[in-house]
Amino acid sequence: MTAANITLTPLTEDDREQFILDNQYAFKFGAVEEFGMRDDHLDGDGEIISRKTIEHCIDHGVAYRIREDGKTVGGLILKIDEQTQHNELEILFVSPDVHSKGVGTAAWRQVERLYPDTVVWETCTPYFEKRNIHFYVNKLGFHIVEFFCEYHRDPLENERFGPQDDEYPENDEGPDEMFRFVKYMK
Repeated sequence: MTAANITLTPLTEDDREQFILDNQYAFKFGAVEEFGMRDDHLDGDGEIISRKTIEHCIDHGVAYRIREDGKTVGGLILKIDEQTQHNELEILFVSPDVHSKGVGTAAWRQVERLYPDTVVWETCTPYFEKRNIHFYVNKLGFHIVEFFCEYHRDPLENERFGPQDDEYPENDEGPDEMFRFVKYMK
């Protein structure tokens, strides 16, 4: 691992727009790398993850910027349940410029130190994100516990991605095939 000086700093309002753009770029990079510019993995605006979803996660969670030696290299959003300590990693992204350099792993270690009372962490990732699947399972110790698809829908889909509305009547957020992961801490 080369990422020695990784810190998490709370997202500020003046950095919110850039956070959203950086997030969309990182997610789109993975999809385009895997599939090219195929429309069936991108939303109407050409994004894997919509602005609406990112804003929903920021507004209902705790967002951090990932910095390496003070330079912004990614971000993450958590949903913390103070009562049950069953917490969720809503979004984690790292700039493609620093992929495979230990940044994501070091950032996650910071999260675990910040939230030591967590009983279980949960997250989801699209089926085609092989890099993410490897990261969660082989690097961080998560376990795949469920696969959402047309035959088995995510019962928390609206909570994860925001409520349906007229603009998104079917809540068609990104791919409809996702792995759910958990990591038991205690």
